[in-house]
Amino acid sequence: MTDTRQFGDLATQLIAESRRSTLTDTLLKYNDNLVRSIIREQRDLEKMTETIQNVNPAMLIYQTTIVRNKRCLLAYHKHRMDRLRDMYWAAGGALPHILSNQDIRSKVSPHEVDFLRQYSTSVMDYRAGFSNELDITASITHPPKDLHVLVHVIRDCGIIQTELGTIDFQKGQRFMVRRADIEHLIVQGYLEEV
Repeated sequence: MTDTRQFGDLATQLIAESRRSTLTDTLLKYNDNLVRSIIREQRDLEKMTETIQNVNPAMLIYQTTIVRNKRCLLAYHKHRMDRLRDMYWAAGGALPHILSNQDIRSKVSPHEVDFLRQYSTSVMDYRAGFSNELDITASITHPPKDLHVLVHVIRDCGIIQTELGTIDFQKGQRFMVRRADIEHLIVQGYLEEV
């Protein structure tokens, strides 16, 4: 039995995988094997176009396939970057919270981890200029009603610097603190608003 497939079939599989990820609202494991196969196909097609002396239908098919494969690879990686950015903002900008989740960590490539780290660094650099007035990582779906909030500690989260000084948040305790100081801990699930 021979493996018969057309040029571009692998790229179509990659796009179908992105579509499945969107429909199920999950992040699927990075498909390194398929990406590498498409890149190999790209190199083979580029070698074939170099050997063709004049413009003919075969060259047109190869060139079209090369462009389509590139577009599919870019769309796949853009889709994954968008999903990772959405996860970052859903976690309140808490990168360690995302990267410590073994389920998520097993699905991302090392390059995607680097992307998340660089993205987080960029957001934190941008945020540093006005963090006293506004927390851009706070949820916009549920805007705060008060500047201060009563919180209950669900999981130990250590010592946090607040406007009241340093507070050691230990499980079971309650505190009245400025929302901007602890919003990220609420989003991450360490604290619960009472």
